[in-house]
Amino acid sequence: MKRLAGLTLAAVIASQSLLAQDYEQRRRRLIEKMARVEDGKLHYHSIAARLWLREGIPGAEKKLRELLQGDVSGDMFWMFPMTAIAYLDRGQLSDSARALMRRSWKTYYPFRGDTENHWLLYYTSMYLMAQMWPEMGGEGWFNGKSSKENLEEARRWIESWVKLTTTKGQGEYDCTHYIGVYLLPLSYLAAWAEDPRMKKQASMMIEWIAADFAVESLDGIYVGSHARTDDRQVVEKWRGVSADFAWLLFGQGKETPPFGGYSLYYALADGPEPPAIIRAIATDRSRPYTHLEKKRTRNRWRFNDELHGQVYKTTYMTKDYAVSSDQGGVLQPVQQHSWDVTWRVDDPEGVHNTLFSLHPYSGMVELEEYFTFSPDFGTEAVWRSKTTYDSPDKLLGGSPYEKIVQSEDAVIALYDIPPGTRFPHINGFFSKDLQEFVEDASGWIFCRGGRTWIAYRPLAPHVWKPIEGGGRRLFSPYLKNGTVVQAAGMDEFPNLDAFRKAVLALPLKFSLEPAPRVEFRTLRGRMIEFAYGQTPRIDGRPLDYAGWPAFGGPFLKGKAGEPRLVMTHGGVRRVLDFGTLTVSESRAARTK
Repeated sequence: MKRLAGLTLAAVIASQSLLAQDYEQRRRRLIEKMARVEDGKLHYHSIAARLWLREGIPGAEKKLRELLQGDVSGDMFWMFPMTAIAYLDRGQLSDSARALMRRSWKTYYPFRGDTENHWLLYYTSMYLMAQMWPEMGGEGWFNGKSSKENLEEARRWIESWVKLTTTKGQGEYDCTHYIGVYLLPLSYLAAWAEDPRMKKQASMMIEWIAADFAVESLDGIYVGSHARTDDRQVVEKWRGVSADFAWLLFGQGKETPPFGGYSLYYALADGPEPPAIIRAIATDRSRPYTHLEKKRTRNRWRFNDELHGQVYKTTYMTKDYAVSSDQGGVLQPVQQHSWDVTWRVDDPEGVHNTLFSLHPYSGMVELEEYFTFSPDFGTEAVWRSKTTYDSPDKLLGGSPYEKIVQSEDAVIALYDIPPGTRFPHINGFFSKDLQEFVEDASGWIFCRGGRTWIAYRPLAPHVWKPIEGGGRRLFSPYLKNGTVVQAAGMDEFPNLDAFRKAVLALPLKFSLEPAPRVEFRTLRGRMIEFAYGQTPRIDGRPLDYAGWPAFGGPFLKGKAGEPRLVMTHGGVRRVLDFGTLTVSESRAARTK
């Protein structure tokens, strides 16, 4: 057995060595793809790519002049491309082009934004540009502050964010899109900050976020619950920024367009390849595992005594599928995704490889809790940019009336919706790419996605509605409601009927009055007792939310409140300690 384990570890190490060799090739291919476009199609990202390659500079400078002499817009999303161009210039642009860039930081007043990712982009750009022009007074800046003042303000904010993230978790946690908006500015600071402390903490934060992603990556698909995702990637799990970084950092999945360009800017800043242990965590699915995480909500401006609420995540990962959830409730506004089953596919492009249910909540309680605008136009203000928010058939968003518990690959979601609530029904997403599907007389629904068997038990009557683009929506217009889901791999059951018989043999009791309540024995032998509004019990023990770890599983460990992450894999132990701002790595002694 020890010999077999040694051979397996050797194989993993060998494959990681090949991935390491390919990282620079993937990075250069991405940059070349974005640089080698016609001059007329250039934009900030392709200008930056040409500067990195040191080619096509006359056309790049001409386009840069056109952009800066036109109507500048984009706020912090203008700031970060301009910062990259300034640092990638390295004497290639003319003095007059540099003067035009410098003047733009005086004449254009970018909005700081209203989210965590906005602020990190804004303050990173301010930090680096103030560092580049250290003697500039307030007359040279849009905000009237000197470079010294801007640098210090940015430094304080960045360091406070690092402390908050490493002790309480990210507010915009595990986002399929915004992961890129964090890795990008951190790569800038790691590459271009002159202060050794700032450079070191940025490099460590890149590892922190990469490890957080790696442990919840299924062949490049970011499984989850997510603080934020979008209407397309919530069903087509591959189509987004997280897939860009899975391909670039881990060599997983397939090469992407890329989405949003964030991976390009990471590459342009010479963003580091994750250390071998993180790459191994991302790719090793040889054994199933449960992984726990504790995050925080974003800032809550109303209705709460505490600025941040707690988020308790559970993920069960196998080589073929993953089940992941949070505890339910509104943890983020508008784009929260609370739970799902996601299965692996060979080619994920165009495939809806997931299943989940939700209450399509839309209301001012959510919006006023997390946004500062007045209630008179709140829904309309959100709808302008998030057009499905106020839609009864949406597939994205949290609800104050949804509570969730998970044990390994079984998950239960309960709903108790007050009368008069907008959209008083449950939506269940059933993919166009399910390969087998049976509605059983028992009330269970059995289906297969990839090599994954899924059993879905709706707790109230329902009808089916078609989804534009394929698939079906389970529609259940009952206020007291629920979903019980059990997943399993094809390695365990040879066919759907064998899986069906095994699930039907599992004890299940539920009631909906006076509030939803379920008792369910899972395929793994766990007894889940869950009543809406009460702490769930597994095998008779209430879940220990007070002792929930920041990271808890075989690969990542961290205690909530402590700025320290311990990574382990194959005898290697790597520790990120933000208290001492140190990184250490050791290897266990081999046993004969």
